[in-house]
Amino acid sequence: MPKIILAAFSIPAIIILVITVSSIANYRFNRNVKIEVRELFNNNPEKKEIIREADLEGLPPIVKKWLEQSQVVGKERIKTVRLRQKASMRLKEEGAWMPAEVEQYFTIDKPGFIWKAKVKMAPLLYFAGRDKYIEGKGHMLIKALSLVKVADARGKEIDQGTMLRYLAETVWFPTAALSSYIEWEEIDANSAKATMSYGGITASGVFTFNGKGEVISLVAERYGEFNGRFLIKTWSVLMGDHKEFNGIKIPAKGEVIWKLDTGDFNWYRFEITEIEYNKTGADSYGTITE
Repeated sequence: MPKIILAAFSIPAIIILVITVSSIANYRFNRNVKIEVRELFNNNPEKKEIIREADLEGLPPIVKKWLEQSQVVGKERIKTVRLRQKASMRLKEEGAWMPAEVEQYFTIDKPGFIWKAKVKMAPLLYFAGRDKYIEGKGHMLIKALSLVKVADARGKEIDQGTMLRYLAETVWFPTAALSSYIEWEEIDANSAKATMSYGGITASGVFTFNGKGEVISLVAERYGEFNGRFLIKTWSVLMGDHKEFNGIKIPAKGEVIWKLDTGDFNWYRFEITEIEYNKTGADSYGTITE
């Protein structure tokens, strides 16, 4: 009987210990991401450039229309971005949706991003994720409770995937469409192919727009990991609920879908809740959410 009582009383102590260790690990995880964000923004050009109507010449008509309705003409070219998302994700088809707190940082002249998420799996159980694309290389890191490494992926497939992710997310900072590393090709009156070449990697996707010139989707052939193997599958991002943030009109909501043999796997939903452009220095973007 005393042993049973002792074991019962030890459970709260174990929970407290796990919470304490996880909190320390989460602090270190966030600190490391903050260092990476600072490095991302180091040496970023701070010269101001204003987008002119002439800068849009030569683009497919629908891309030009998109940039015009995005209200970038007459505005400063976007160099850096910080945003927050309210998101949810699931790890498998028919799996439970898990809420996520998301922050993301971008540079445009030298394309790069850092994505950080804290995903709640169950009470007291979460995983921390950091996706990175810098100098043409991608790196995905996931840790359960910010402590136990469950994914640490690099390689050419990750590089291609993170490049396509960056290309898709340029819709949140539309002046990136004018970057020298992106080429545009008209498909039809409502769609255009964007090809991004950087760091020895090239990847393409087709953007589709509605009659107003608002971007509503991207479809691309992207590497993904399925059952432990990297395979190229059709990957699509659906976008909507266009809103104005700091004078720029962007799609605020969307969902990410893999087209699999078993059907559509809708695995990520997002809503932009906050976005800032062209702050000076990484520290101007505030602290990483704990």
